[in-house]
Amino acid sequence: MSGNNITFQPSDDRPAPASKVGPLAWLRTNLFGSIKDTVITLVLLGTLLSIIPNLIEWLLVKASFQGDDEICRQADGACWPFIVDKFQVLMLGVYPQDLAWRPGIAAVALIILAALTYVDRIRGVILIAAWAILPIFALIMIGGAFGMQEVDQSLWGGLMLSIMLALVGVIVSIPLGVLLALGRYYGSPAIKAVCVAFIELLRGVPLITILFMASVMMPLFLPPDLVINNLLRIQIGMILFSSAYMAEVVRGGLQAIPSGQTEAALALGVTRTHTIVFVVVPQALRHVLPPLIGRCIALFKDTSLVIIVGLLDFLGMIKGAALDTEWLGFQAEAYAFAALVYWLICYSISLYGRKLERRGPAGHKR
Repeated sequence: MSGNNITFQPSDDRPAPASKVGPLAWLRTNLFGSIKDTVITLVLLGTLLSIIPNLIEWLLVKASFQGDDEICRQADGACWPFIVDKFQVLMLGVYPQDLAWRPGIAAVALIILAALTYVDRIRGVILIAAWAILPIFALIMIGGAFGMQEVDQSLWGGLMLSIMLALVGVIVSIPLGVLLALGRYYGSPAIKAVCVAFIELLRGVPLITILFMASVMMPLFLPPDLVINNLLRIQIGMILFSSAYMAEVVRGGLQAIPSGQTEAALALGVTRTHTIVFVVVPQALRHVLPPLIGRCIALFKDTSLVIIVGLLDFLGMIKGAALDTEWLGFQAEAYAFAALVYWLICYSISLYGRKLERRGPAGHKR
């Protein structure tokens, strides 16, 4: 202070009240905020405390981690040597063992691309092209081409088959669903009628029915000289079924876009096609990211239904391995392993979906 001039010196920020921050504040807000919340929390905690110790004891403490079926039968816990013994069958089905390196390379390519996608090392057109090329590369490696020994698709199975069906289904059904949604929302009366008929017909029929139609009925309507293998027919059926649901999800996003967006673009001289492609569709997809991710997860889990039409996917191989006479009685381990694998894959997809949400409108609101 000099003369009549006073320099303002702000005081240091005070810490937030202890009742508003920290673990205790989180517990009070989220778990014990009211009498009802407290009762529900205590009931759930009691249930978990009665289940988790026994589950951990069976999974880890008393489990067998090496040995054969005889050693496992003498133990009181889980038998993990059963999973080790059947691991390749669960992953690849009855795929030739001497060629297992080929699906292994495809799996490494998938993991690398998924990791690069998650950490945003590749974006835009390159990202789209990479995911479009990946299924083709995987099909070439697994099925055989360019001089490699061909492996009949009847030998494909296990987790490899489940991931292939889901991967191709998602990559194809999302753009097909976007086109159907655009046709239903912006199309001429004739195009709109076709899209509505397709969407409502596919959504009104159970997936099992579509799989049976693709596996049993489709060959009856094809020319005698046109032969489409069962796996491809099942893949087409799953794509069509998924695209109908994707279309309705995307249509919800289109309805959420204010008409002013389209009017402003048209007023600036942007063509109607460019307005839809570059203004409306990107915003619509950002609005419906959670249900889109949910449909991708649902499609992956729906691959377990292909066992009904004779394809031995991951769950089908789990059931087959559990019926092996040498390892009878270890079905619980088989289904526990299947649940873990399904959860890891679905949760990974969910994590990436949440990351995309944080980059969209929901992230800006936070």
